[in-house]
Amino acid sequence: MRRRPGIAGLQNAAATRDQFRLVGENVAKVRTDVMKEQLATFRSQLEEFARKHKSDIRKNPIFRQQFHEMCAKVGVDPLASNKGVWAELLGIGDFYYELGVQIVDICIATRSHNGGLIDLLDLRKQLCQKRKATLESLSEDDCLRAISKLKVLGSGFEVISVGRRKLVRSVPTELNKDHSGILGLAQLDVSRDFNMHLVGMQTEGYVTVEQVEKEFSWSTGRAIDALETLLKDGLAMIDDGHRDGKRRYWFPCVTVSSDTTGAEARS
Repeated sequence: MRRRPGIAGLQNAAATRDQFRLVGENVAKVRTDVMKEQLATFRSQLEEFARKHKSDIRKNPIFRQQFHEMCAKVGVDPLASNKGVWAELLGIGDFYYELGVQIVDICIATRSHNGGLIDLLDLRKQLCQKRKATLESLSEDDCLRAISKLKVLGSGFEVISVGRRKLVRSVPTELNKDHSGILGLAQLDVSRDFNMHLVGMQTEGYVTVEQVEKEFSWSTGRAIDALETLLKDGLAMIDDGHRDGKRRYWFPCVTVSSDTTGAEARS
């Protein structure tokens, strides 16, 4: 018959478990302390790097993006506040806050035309005109970081992807998969028309109910419902002036100018 462990044996087992637990806690604390010390060292070196390359970070958008990526790896956000060491060192907090204000101005000014959905590249071009700067001096990453700080306004500022393009939304309109699919289809129709771009003309991206039905195998009701929702939200406009009698829903937010298409074709 198997003997059960006595009280002394149970006490020894409990003591052993306590010892292992204490050892584990000590090891975890040592590791945590070491990690904190390493992070403090990294941050100190990062500040020294920022001081040394201050001019490049301010003036070079590619270098600025790489600096942000390096900061993220050690848990530092130079844009978390416009006060403190990073603001004093670089002034990049002020740069992005100023950029954010200008983005809001442009989005509001163009809302009546595009319904609150503007192509990110078009936004960059208008920002450069406002700032009297070249397109190369203001990167897409700069715009995305500035837009991310606008979320505190609670007014729907965000970036959405439609096909190969990024659109900036400045109104709290909820776009579902049906709406995004239609915008993508309008974008494809624009990109196919290279001849008009080559002669310097500007094309509008539009779709018809029949195109939407054929592309997505939808019923007429589903296609009309999605298109009318986009129309009501101000993202679409209608054109009934064609000989074939088909209503066209066109979208200013996916309009592509000749220089945009040319750049995409060369890349």
